[in-house]
Amino acid sequence: MPESATRLPPDKREIRVWIDSDRAILEARQLGRSLASNIGFGPTDLAIISTAISELARNTLRYARTGELVVSRVENGHYPGVMIVAADQGPGIANINQAMMDGFSTSGGLGLGLPGVKRLMDDFEISSEVGHGTTVTVKKWKR
Repeated sequence: MPESATRLPPDKREIRVWIDSDRAILEARQLGRSLASNIGFGPTDLAIISTAISELARNTLRYARTGELVVSRVENGHYPGVMIVAADQGPGIANINQAMMDGFSTSGGLGLGLPGVKRLMDDFEISSEVGHGTTVTVKKWKR
């Protein structure tokens, strides 16, 4: 099903997707894109938001095997926006500074996921504890 086929009611404020498969990643991407579209984001920002959702959900699946991805409407007083929270109970990240460096990967990938998401989004926060999991929170503001 193409991403444009997934439509949420205009008053929907939040979506939650349990990430446990490639299909769940696609669902999160589609629903998150629809929610962002309802906020009024244009095509470029929709692509950016979709990419961030994909990267965060893919990391959840790759490193923790399962977790939750939540996309919600937010406001900062001046602008509406979208907040994406990816949380898992996985192995955690031993060295966040190292994980945020372009090219660093523990899985043999390109090492562009988290640093790329940080560059794409307006706000970026990460917390992680080895043996207890990781939470990444990002926001994109509609200007």
